[in-house]
Amino acid sequence: MFKPIPVAIGLRYLRAKRRNGFISFISLASILGIALGVAALITTLAVMSGFQREIRDRMLQMAAHATVSAYGEPLADWPQAVEQALADPRVAGAAPYVEKEALLSGARQQPAFVRGVVPQDEARVSVLADKMVQGELASLTPGSFNIVLGKELALWLGVGIGDDVVMMLAETRGSPIGALPQLKRFTVSGMFEVGYNEFDKGFAFANMSDMQRLLRIGDGVTGVRLRLHDMDLSWEVARDLALALEGPYQVSDWTRENANMFQALKIEKAIMAILLSLIIAMGAFNLVSSQVMLVTDKQADIAILRTLGLTPRAVMQVFMVQGTLIGVFGTLLGVIGGIVLTLNLEHILLGIESLFGVVVLPRDVYYITGLPTDLRSGDVVAIAVVALVMAFFATLYPAWRAARTAPAEALRYE
Repeated sequence: MFKPIPVAIGLRYLRAKRRNGFISFISLASILGIALGVAALITTLAVMSGFQREIRDRMLQMAAHATVSAYGEPLADWPQAVEQALADPRVAGAAPYVEKEALLSGARQQPAFVRGVVPQDEARVSVLADKMVQGELASLTPGSFNIVLGKELALWLGVGIGDDVVMMLAETRGSPIGALPQLKRFTVSGMFEVGYNEFDKGFAFANMSDMQRLLRIGDGVTGVRLRLHDMDLSWEVARDLALALEGPYQVSDWTRENANMFQALKIEKAIMAILLSLIIAMGAFNLVSSQVMLVTDKQADIAILRTLGLTPRAVMQVFMVQGTLIGVFGTLLGVIGGIVLTLNLEHILLGIESLFGVVVLPRDVYYITGLPTDLRSGDVVAIAVVALVMAFFATLYPAWRAARTAPAEALRYE
């Protein structure tokens, strides 16, 4: 009794049984269409966010959050850089490294980045020691010229533990017969597997002093790698460290080194969201159809309300309330269904695999064998708002058409 008249009439129309069952069916189809679109969009974006998180986490297991290096020459005062970095409370670990791209030759040849590290310091900035599947990282002792390969890289080279790998650098050295490529034989002492193809196939590790000798850079290093407590501060921390050191330095962080990949993932997620929003739009179009038919069916009621003093604006509000509530019910049902589906998606996937005897993500093909999800409240809210806005705009034309109903014309044949 305390509701405004348009709201009260709109709620009554929503609860009332309709003479035309087809209109009720179209209204129900509108609710289900909006709910299906919302649930599908929530689940899809959660899965895409989960894969993005999984890729990022696997990449950052090995990649430094930030790197400080000298411009085009070895970094000579790296002990000072490490000491100063560790003094920053935002830095969890720091370690020097020497890195060079080389051509590795075993039974076959494969280019790769060879990174010289200090095994005991590497644990501060990566989980390489924990990802060893054969051998140990501690085998990279100074002067041993041992090398640790990614599992995929070892497979491509056709080598195993104890085999020799020849490293060929782009630099040449003089000899009596002319310039010759610089070669060095290393012994495979271990293999690692991160689950990220860029590292498993494209990286090898040796002792830092061995790489310094091979590259003839003395005590210099390529740079200092940093691991932070909060990786979102990587650029600020690396910049502050470079400014605190004397001389020009080059600063890089994980967001800039992998900017193209993360940008591609964001674009893919945005395009997928736009495409799946069309399902919600289909539900909204069904809502337009049901509301237009309802307005036609209620011509006499509209005319009577107009003769009782209800203004065209109030008539328009009646049908806007009724149509908007259909959108609210569909959105609420879709949000609940999408959240429940996302939280149980892994179990549903396992059920499908056991029921049909298939493996959706086989381990011998994909690095990620499960179905990671990352349900973000911001995505859910944005999807719900989009659905409600579509439902609201879907009610405008039918409500406007109802407001234009002429009472005399509508009651002529009643």
